[in-house]
Amino acid sequence: MNYYSTNKKAPHADLSKAVVKGLAEDRGLYMPERIKALPKEFFDNIDQLSFQDIACRVAEAFFGEDVNAEALRKIVCDTLSFDCPVVRVEENIYSLELFHGPTLAFKDVGARFMARLLGYFIKDRKDGQTINVLVATSGDTGSAVANGFLGVEGIHVYVLYPKGKVSHIQESQFTTLGRNITAIEVDGVFDDCQRLVKSAFMDEELNRHMKLTSANSINVARFLPQAFYYFNAYARMKALGLADQLVMCVPSGNFGNICSALFGHTMGLPIKRFIAANNSNDVFYQYLQTGQYNPKPSVQTLANAMDVGDPSNFARILDLYDYSHERIIQLISGCTYNDSQISETMRQCYADNGYILDPHGACGYRALKEGLHDDEIGVFCETAHPAKFKETVEQIIGTEVAIPERLAAFMRGQKQSIPLSKEFDDFKQFLMAEP
Repeated sequence: MNYYSTNKKAPHADLSKAVVKGLAEDRGLYMPERIKALPKEFFDNIDQLSFQDIACRVAEAFFGEDVNAEALRKIVCDTLSFDCPVVRVEENIYSLELFHGPTLAFKDVGARFMARLLGYFIKDRKDGQTINVLVATSGDTGSAVANGFLGVEGIHVYVLYPKGKVSHIQESQFTTLGRNITAIEVDGVFDDCQRLVKSAFMDEELNRHMKLTSANSINVARFLPQAFYYFNAYARMKALGLADQLVMCVPSGNFGNICSALFGHTMGLPIKRFIAANNSNDVFYQYLQTGQYNPKPSVQTLANAMDVGDPSNFARILDLYDYSHERIIQLISGCTYNDSQISETMRQCYADNGYILDPHGACGYRALKEGLHDDEIGVFCETAHPAKFKETVEQIIGTEVAIPERLAAFMRGQKQSIPLSKEFDDFKQFLMAEP
């Protein structure tokens, strides 16, 4: 299958180029030329299938023309070595727990899949040139990508993160690894990190010096596999007899996660409607209200992984619905919550249900509490383990949050990071000095 740019000015690319290059030459994001609908019988029987079997069917529709079936199944099964269960929080509201992977965040799925798919495409390369993965993170992306690619031969990862704006636990998950992982501490905000990555792809001299790709959700191999767990959530809810009026609520920052859900819907996934839950960074929410998209600098919040003022994947959502604001608002609604509301929600949910939310999941849970209709069942994404925000969560709910051992192991490591300004010239000079 070929992929085109959302800016419509770059040559079409095959999957290998789209994955290896990450961003199109015209700065657009790659989109598949077509999205295959899955047959009705697949959905009729989906509740009888395992998570891995469901994901293999979805992956075949996305990638089956470009990756042989045996290799694709291995990539999927290696990626999904953990479950993404649906857990009842209260009547009519369920949590899709996406924190059971190696770094306890939803991005483990996309990052692990991309690492394996990129490895598949470069394994027979004759030039021996290292692929350099650039990734900007506002929290969990860096740890998921770093751990997904750790030790992968022929690939080096550079993680750019905003100084002082990720939690200590999150930071420890990508600054303590070493080997083929380099952490870069940028004196700025997430949007500065994202801008540096995009600028690097567009710099001809830098691209002559080294082969670059991205592992942010701008890469098709990062965001598309996240559709797997929406299909699985539907299957698990169908098994409970609760899938007829299903509403999916997605805490949203760079909008790759909800974008993958929308791709699933286009393939036939019978979700009634979607809610994009924002923190105080409400650019998409304002677009839904007005039809005008006005990006602005991000502001720091408790839900730091959603601190994005110019979400990259907005371009894909526009393209998917032919730039029709009317079509988008028919399917997607929005909400926005400040830190005080997030804290209140976490406290109340724990008091009422004994369920510990992380700050991002709290936005999703509250949106369902406020926005579900009487006949609807809601599922929200609990995108990260609460222990990743241990001090914040404990202060809010007034009880201790246990740290899983695999998270504690990261915290015992020694921080290794390189401080840089937010100026592209400094970043370019650093990369040009790399071998």
